[in-house]
Amino acid sequence: MSDSPKAIINDMTQGSVFKKMVVFTLPVMFANALQLCYGLVDMVIVGKFVGSAGLSAITIGSQVFNLMATLCIGFSVGGQVFISQIIGGKEYRKLNQTIGTVFTLVGVLGLLMTLIGFVFSVPVLRLMNTPEESFEMAKAYMKVCSGGVLFTYGYNMVSAILRGMGDSKRPLLFILISTIVNLTGDLLLVGYFKMGAAGAAWATILGQAVSFVIALVFLVRRKEEFHFDFKAKSFIPENGTAAKLVKLGVPFALQNSSIDISMMFVCALVNSFGVIASATFGVGSRLQSLGFVMSGAVGAFVSSMVGQNIAAGKMDRVHKSIHLGLVSNIIFWGLLTTVFILFPEGCFSLFSKDPEVLEMAPLYMMCMAVGVPALACMTPYNGFIQGIGNSKMSLIFSILDGFVARITLSYVIGIVAGLGLKGFFLGYFLAPYFTTIPAMIYYYSGIWKKRKLLS
Repeated sequence: MSDSPKAIINDMTQGSVFKKMVVFTLPVMFANALQLCYGLVDMVIVGKFVGSAGLSAITIGSQVFNLMATLCIGFSVGGQVFISQIIGGKEYRKLNQTIGTVFTLVGVLGLLMTLIGFVFSVPVLRLMNTPEESFEMAKAYMKVCSGGVLFTYGYNMVSAILRGMGDSKRPLLFILISTIVNLTGDLLLVGYFKMGAAGAAWATILGQAVSFVIALVFLVRRKEEFHFDFKAKSFIPENGTAAKLVKLGVPFALQNSSIDISMMFVCALVNSFGVIASATFGVGSRLQSLGFVMSGAVGAFVSSMVGQNIAAGKMDRVHKSIHLGLVSNIIFWGLLTTVFILFPEGCFSLFSKDPEVLEMAPLYMMCMAVGVPALACMTPYNGFIQGIGNSKMSLIFSILDGFVARITLSYVIGIVAGLGLKGFFLGYFLAPYFTTIPAMIYYYSGIWKKRKLLS
């Protein structure tokens, strides 16, 4: 492999930071928006053709599936950070063994998750207080998603590697293809063939499978630029690289998992109030996810920008990327929340016409508004922590957010204080402060400047 950069790699240590942010985040925003379309399309079509029980089923099933997916995303983020630091340090010869090791680790993890999904789907759904009206549909959704989780892992892995190289445009192309396939599949399988929640799951997995295959074909054809030769021996994990990736990836995986587990706990509390509450939480969660179209892109940008510029010793660019991301997030979340507060029933009616669900919409949106400042500030500082490779710190903050705050607050406010569903929603949205505030303190303290690089 060449020891010089090729076209796929985007050197983020040079040029205007603002321009780099725009060029990087716009494709990621569109990719996030398209990925969000997976859930939104599923909710709209299932809500139309199946009703509140179907909405409840895919809300619960997708919560479990998201937990399975975030384990892969944790290792993929670890690979992204490692690769961005390699590129920042101009050590391109290390890319082949690093990429091969990421492929193998994520592939093995995907096969393991498939087995776990088939074996434990029913017990998990019972633990989540799945309403009886939704149980069979949720089980079918889980079985299908478990069978296709390897494709989900593959897409996320390839996208993370490319973003670590500073390339956010090609992941956008791959997810665009996936979204078109998913939309077509939803209309056919759910709308025409009446397959319900299982049809939505099949459409999702089919879309990700097509996307992953196309991404692989593209990378094989451009392997010189990708810096990976796709030879069998290159997939054999290199001990030193594997150890670093596991050390980095496990905390990131646990970080994401702790949040998803806590969300499943809140979902279980909400489910105990019945199928209408479950459907309301599902629709509200999807609408809330619109905010992460922007903030998720900002987090990915900051992570890659920080990773490359830390390795290059350009601290001014590190600070600029964080501050630009913060301003962008505050503006975006502020506008979005204003719309939600002014038109809650209108927003919810895009997914459900059930009058009982619409009646709960203002309650959910008012609770969400309480957590918006933390949601807006969270990803720039968390992206910074990921970019410097401090996966242990990310894990600690996520445990504070998930297990300590989200679960405890939801239980205390909802059950102990007797606020019920409102308490569950408030606990859910107050939790992000427990990761955002410590992350800000860590950044402004400057302690992180003493850390060593990964590569």
